[in-house]
Amino acid sequence: MVNQKNQGANIWVESLQTIGLSVVLALGIRQFVAEARYIPTGSMEPTLQVNDRLVVEKLSYYFNSPERGDIVVFWPPAELTPEGQPRNAFIKRIVGLPGDTVEVSDGQVFINDEPIEESYIKAPPNYEWGPETVPTESYLVFGDNRNNSVDSHAWREPFLPEDQIIGKAVVRFWPPSRVGLLNRD
Repeated sequence: MVNQKNQGANIWVESLQTIGLSVVLALGIRQFVAEARYIPTGSMEPTLQVNDRLVVEKLSYYFNSPERGDIVVFWPPAELTPEGQPRNAFIKRIVGLPGDTVEVSDGQVFINDEPIEESYIKAPPNYEWGPETVPTESYLVFGDNRNNSVDSHAWREPFLPEDQIIGKAVVRFWPPSRVGLLNRD
């Protein structure tokens, strides 16, 4: 005959083990694989709208470098976080790769003296910037809403170090009417 007292204790131990494993897996997935993020500002309009919900994957940049056009979530320069406030992640599009010379002139972005096609921006930039060469292991990032985005063109040190990139935005899952993959162009 099975001891009822031991069976009750086993249920509690198994339940705690299951809950513990679930918590460890959830935290591990969020830390190393993917996480959900929401869009708090209009800096990426029209591609991303305020309150869109996204999945940001974190694995691909362990194996491949970011590419021009990728939409990335990253830790912004410390200068942008008021003292005593939490440091919030930013989301922008990679425009300049390591070694690229980037310039913004007459409403157009130039990479290595060649204009780039940007069908995803809200409006042409109304500012002049550069030319500047992107350092090794760094990137230049701009919001798609170029004229309303705190991005590389507005930072004191304009380049995003690669080690500050959290991950790549890959899919929008909310609102239901806008569910889909996020493309580079």
